[in-house]
Amino acid sequence: MDDSELFAAAQRLPSARRPLLGLTILVIEDSRYACEALRLLCLRSGARIRRADCLKSARRHLQVYRPSVVIADVGLPDGSGLDLIKEMDSAHPRVRIILAISGDENVETAALEAGADGFLAKPITSLAAFQNAILSRLPDDRQPTGPRQLSDETIEPDPIAFIDDMAHAADVLNDTQEDNSLDYVAQFLGGVARSAGDAPLAKAAEDLARARQEGRPVTSNAAMIAGMVQERLERRIAI
Repeated sequence: MDDSELFAAAQRLPSARRPLLGLTILVIEDSRYACEALRLLCLRSGARIRRADCLKSARRHLQVYRPSVVIADVGLPDGSGLDLIKEMDSAHPRVRIILAISGDENVETAALEAGADGFLAKPITSLAAFQNAILSRLPDDRQPTGPRQLSDETIEPDPIAFIDDMAHAADVLNDTQEDNSLDYVAQFLGGVARSAGDAPLAKAAEDLARARQEGRPVTSNAAMIAGMVQERLERRIAI
């Protein structure tokens, strides 16, 4: 190996500043806001990112690529991320690290039982926490060389991504208000609102989810959610 090859190899090794260099992370997330946060975290850490916004797209990725890490949202538009986690956990060869994410911390146990190696609660904004969730599960030969100072940097996604999520929620609500769609909207908006620090919207999503779980009428809850989403679209409220 000549000097240029040695230099190129060194550039691909993890370092204190870029501890995830050399890793490819598949992010399965339907929220543009949450996905943007993860993209920035990967960028700051040196990892390459691939993205999928639903189960169908994720399975297509996994048929072609073998990522080092998969970060899968539990609630997706075409089904549960838990089903995909079970599939990945039993696959041979298995993805080295499978992490579940959700705005609902109550699903952590279910995610771990499905086969996830760890769980990340939204919002995911801490660079140190993100890096440690992955590094703590890597073998010694994939650890960065030299001392690594823990960063207290936090990530702030582009507010436009929040507006994109509101537009997506509005489309779902306009297309149908069937029970399954309302469950998805409640889960989706709850995660987005918590990630963006939108407490009123998070509360409305939680109320809708609780009403659905308890079998109560949800017409008023759904109408309130639709109105709040439309208000944010009209005013372009980002947080």
